[in-house]
Amino acid sequence: MTDVLLQVLEVLCVAAVALGAVPVVVGVYQYLLVPVHAVTNHWPRSAPYLPRVVVVLPAWNEGAVLEPSLERLMHLEYPPDRLRVLVVDDASTDDTPDVARAMAARYPGRIRHLRREQGGQGKAHTLNHGIRQALADDWMEALLVMDADVIFAPESLRRMTRHLADPEIGAVTGYIAEGSRRPAAVARFVGFEYVAAQAAARRAQNVLGAMACLAGGAQLHSRVNLEAIGGEIDTTTLAEDTCTTFLTQLGGRRVVFDPTVHVLAEEPASIRALWKQRLRWARGNVQITSRFRKVWFRPSRDHRLGSVSFGVVWFSVFGLPVAAVLASVGLVVLHAVNDVAALELFTWLWWLAVVAYVYVTLLTLMLDHRTARRAWFEGLAFPGLGAIVVMVAAWRPNTWLELVGIDVTQETRTVLLYVLYAWPLVAMMLAWLLKLLDGVVRWRWVTSLLLYVVGFGPLLCAVTLDSYLKEAQGAAATWDKTEKTGRVMG
Repeated sequence: MTDVLLQVLEVLCVAAVALGAVPVVVGVYQYLLVPVHAVTNHWPRSAPYLPRVVVVLPAWNEGAVLEPSLERLMHLEYPPDRLRVLVVDDASTDDTPDVARAMAARYPGRIRHLRREQGGQGKAHTLNHGIRQALADDWMEALLVMDADVIFAPESLRRMTRHLADPEIGAVTGYIAEGSRRPAAVARFVGFEYVAAQAAARRAQNVLGAMACLAGGAQLHSRVNLEAIGGEIDTTTLAEDTCTTFLTQLGGRRVVFDPTVHVLAEEPASIRALWKQRLRWARGNVQITSRFRKVWFRPSRDHRLGSVSFGVVWFSVFGLPVAAVLASVGLVVLHAVNDVAALELFTWLWWLAVVAYVYVTLLTLMLDHRTARRAWFEGLAFPGLGAIVVMVAAWRPNTWLELVGIDVTQETRTVLLYVLYAWPLVAMMLAWLLKLLDGVVRWRWVTSLLLYVVGFGPLLCAVTLDSYLKEAQGAAATWDKTEKTGRVMG
């Protein structure tokens, strides 16, 4: 290989590693915006406001969770004569219809049971059945979309409606936290992730003035906003909540996140259930990214979705798996071309990763003390114990080789460096193995241990890669419901 080709290859490798580091830099940038939310938020423009609210609650085989959710709604700190609930039964085959009818009888005029005979079309179709009923009556002034298993804090709705006192606000969302009584390892990881993705990231998005997604189980819309986006939820994507969020902002109305609105939800307890849920979400984001391709990086006076800041944040999350692969491959190939340059670049990445890990983890744990008490170890292990070992080993590689009794030779040092460089890619490959092993009883302890070694972050990256493949293959886009068992704390 000629010197010119080697130089070109070296430049390409450095560029790949630099691109791979972008999501880390953007993640730190987004977290630096979180404290700014204390002074840049919508609260000064909010005011006591109690519009007539219709709650649309989609329910397909939700008999185990429906009654406590409805009871909590009936006891919200909100005027009873200004709150009505539509339970949209999506052709359930369990006791959901019986529960809904019993609750409607217990609270006549406040709860209504709507039955769809053709079910299984997805959440958006179910929601639209209820939204049409709500819009057909002039009574409704605001509409709350929720999931059947979520539990709203007593003051939550009142805190959401206060933002609608500002006519510029089209929709409001709150903080959904994992609320199982005794969460398994997967659910504890989800709990920490929700703090990062909602309590932290959505605070930052409030500051940026552009919201990526209304929480699917807690979104309040003004009637004006619902009518402006067409009077229904989009049914052509698996990310109907994200699509609604974008359409709201493209129409010139703002979307805000209120971190004081607390909602508890039951989350998947197994890797396979999580994979199914997140694959749907990730494929929806692929569809959204394509559908709104004319919005990205095109600033507008009407909305902030086209801002450079929001675009960088969106694509850093969306392309995180690609970035991880680029960084790993770039370092491995660069080591073969110029091992000194590879080590220097890795050292720079090491310091960036360590600073980001410490800052992001500590701030995330500070934002939700309840989750911090329940999932502090999962927070520390979020990138994977393997990644933490890699970070520590990279600090003094010769020392670690000596500690484990391996002679420090050029060959062993090279092998160690290759492992360090390639770990993000290895972790994502192990995440696929996790999915295969999950559910096999005799491997349960291996799966649990491997989850902590691999980390939740690499697992989510693997799911996102799977979503790329499924979309490229044109796989059937079905709305798979996550099974709920009623583990949410009352």
